[in-house]
Amino acid sequence: MAQTKEAVPQTRRSAPYWEWVQMYRRGIEPAKIAAVCGAAVTTVRYHLQIAAKRDPGLRGEHAAAMPVKVRSDTALQRMDELVAFYRTEGRLPAAHATSSSEQALASWLYRRRRESAAGTLSPTLSAGLGVIPGWNQASPRKAEDEARWQRRLREVEAFCKAGGELPRHQKTDDPVERTLGVWLHGQRINYNHGRLAPEKKSRLDKVLPGWREGRPRGRRRDS
Repeated sequence: MAQTKEAVPQTRRSAPYWEWVQMYRRGIEPAKIAAVCGAAVTTVRYHLQIAAKRDPGLRGEHAAAMPVKVRSDTALQRMDELVAFYRTEGRLPAAHATSSSEQALASWLYRRRRESAAGTLSPTLSAGLGVIPGWNQASPRKAEDEARWQRRLREVEAFCKAGGELPRHQKTDDPVERTLGVWLHGQRINYNHGRLAPEKKSRLDKVLPGWREGRPRGRRRDS
């Protein structure tokens, strides 16, 4: 009688599967987890995606547990250039500087800030940049611009609630309405040219439905 190969039972794992999550937390890549456990890498990634939503710190723990990768000479050189710039100028590089080399440093710093916030920045770069106080904080000017944007959005929202219409940037004698209308018109321009940040578009969509289309043509409704 011929022997039949015993079938390996396929267990349906509830997402996220705890064992895969723990392996990922220890710094093991999804592809390696899939290979070791005999699962599809897409399935493993799906489970880890769910786990990361429940535990926002998971990806940071994974990055911290991974073997330290040696950064390229270019990254280390750029870090040294940034530190030297700070020590010479007493400030961090500006994105709108006239010097192309300073712009490049500012762009590089921006990417490192994002990695730091996500918990994926190389420990080598993190330690090297640590000699610059507050290097991973947004500039005061950027923080002020963000606060101003949020304040203007609240003002437009209040205007709409009071009058039932979006503010106009033309054909109005009201200076307050014109100011708010010009701001809102600027958001439409930024959106149409792909310059509006996704999170700001989401806020506008939520707070000011129909802001992209503007006010329907015709006379304003009486309040």
